[in-house]
Amino acid sequence: MAKVITVNISTKKGVIKHPVPEGVKVTELGIEGDAHAGEWDRQVSLLGLESIDKMTRKGAKNLTPGIFAENITTEGVDLFHLPLGTRLIISDVELEVTQIGKECHSHCQVFHQVGMCVMPIEGIFARVIKTGFIKPGDEVTVVPGIRAAVITISDRGHAGLREDRSGPALVEALAGKARVEKMAIIPDEFEQIKTLLIELCDSGDYDFVFTTGGTGFAPRDVTPEATMAVVERPTPGISEAIRQASLQITPRAMLSRAAAGIRKNTLIVNFPGSPKAAVESIEVFLPVMVHAFEMMRGGNHESSKK
Repeated sequence: MAKVITVNISTKKGVIKHPVPEGVKVTELGIEGDAHAGEWDRQVSLLGLESIDKMTRKGAKNLTPGIFAENITTEGVDLFHLPLGTRLIISDVELEVTQIGKECHSHCQVFHQVGMCVMPIEGIFARVIKTGFIKPGDEVTVVPGIRAAVITISDRGHAGLREDRSGPALVEALAGKARVEKMAIIPDEFEQIKTLLIELCDSGDYDFVFTTGGTGFAPRDVTPEATMAVVERPTPGISEAIRQASLQITPRAMLSRAAAGIRKNTLIVNFPGSPKAAVESIEVFLPVMVHAFEMMRGGNHESSKK
């Protein structure tokens, strides 16, 4: 279980933080009583006990939680690999990851001991989404920050003549990797597909829109045409990679006309209508999904230099 080891504060910036055994209140500005609380994107800092242990193994002496000026010392969660936008639930507090690492302007005592410091590399920063109270021992729950919509495009599915299994299969494949905040089934109607894609992308509420169905040779298979009618920046490499991988499974993969592209800050990716093929296709994309997300958000881990 991922958990809080200590909660640490300091009343001045640039000094070691000290654990508060009884816990602390988290306000909309950050941890109450801490010098780094304020109206900015780095209200709360976190560092894993595992990162501190790395420094101990490199020869640093007398390392204790808070020595790297982190507000929260955790155990059991790989903090510095979390994508931006990830939510952390600690008791009734909710935090959103805004930055991974930071520039070190003045070398600390630990740096002078071993020639490096772990906080600028593996520390993370977050802003407060929901206030509350946190204390040592609280469980840390990681909630993916990527928001997705899954749209099934099928005449029969929309009419209730066939159970939609592809949409739920994609949702299952995305579990733990993205929050699926919308599902819908619509018919193979060009204008209806186009209208929904524009609505989802222009809302700013979704990072990815994954469609399933309507990518073949049938006269009413118009999903790729509707997709390309709304995207502003095509991303053909995604569909090419999926087709190439799928060809290793079946020669029918060459018949897929699936497309992909970006509108505003949302990436649309078409998948086949078969549940099996849809899952096989999204599994090709999943290893690069976080990187695609971060690139669309600016391509930089450091969202704030304040």
